Amino acid sequence: MVNSAQTHLLLRGCNSFLVNNVVVESPANSPNTDGIHIHSSTNIIITNSRFASGDDCISIGDRISNIRIDNVECGPGHGISIGSLGRQGNQVQVEKIHISDVLFKGTTNGARIKTWQVGRGYVRDVIFENLMFDGVQNPIIIDQSYCDVRNACKEEETGVEISNVRYREIHGTSSSEMGINLNCSRSVPCNEISMESIQLTSIDPGKDIVAGCANAYGQEYQVSPSPCLLN
Repeated sequence: MVNSAQTHLLLRGCNSFLVNNVVVESPANSPNTDGIHIHSSTNIIITNSRFASGDDCISIGDRISNIRIDNVECGPGHGISIGSLGRQGNQVQVEKIHISDVLFKGTTNGARIKTWQVGRGYVRDVIFENLMFDGVQNPIIIDQSYCDVRNACKEEETGVEISNVRYREIHGTSSSEMGINLNCSRSVPCNEISMESIQLTSIDPGKDIVAGCANAYGQEYQVSPSPCLLN
């Protein structure tokens, strides 16, 4: 699939759907050209595929359960994103997402979860594992205050609850100073976050990178950069 006007492949209202051996190619500066967007679907497998786009390689929308993504290459693009979710203040239902064996090459983001403060509901039971980053700007990121204007979101008392998210066996390089960025809500914090066997370094030899967590609770083992999570 080459140079779609917008999203290359939309999966909506699907059950037991397989995407295998698919290649998407669009320029890095092409707007809104997600490789695959998934919405209102369950039991989806995406495997053995390669995505180059100007937006998310794969984006996961609302009313989702049992999604498996593995053996995928992503780049250029905005990474693999759960969200954005809850923009209209709706009740979000996203669970049982397993993302593994992915190579991110020069992407804006890597493993990302993004929700709007006005949203409600939950994102839970998510696994990111065996990921490799090659010059990724935001390798690991949760943004519970996603909005149209970066860093200008009005703080709300609502939020989408994010819980039981596991990151393990993740390695590679960051093109920015912030290798891990978990920006969670003060009103609805992130809980049961687990990080294990993570080694991220700067793409520039000799430079240090950092981890930043706000209102994110969990445990971490053998993680660099560290520390980050609250107990």
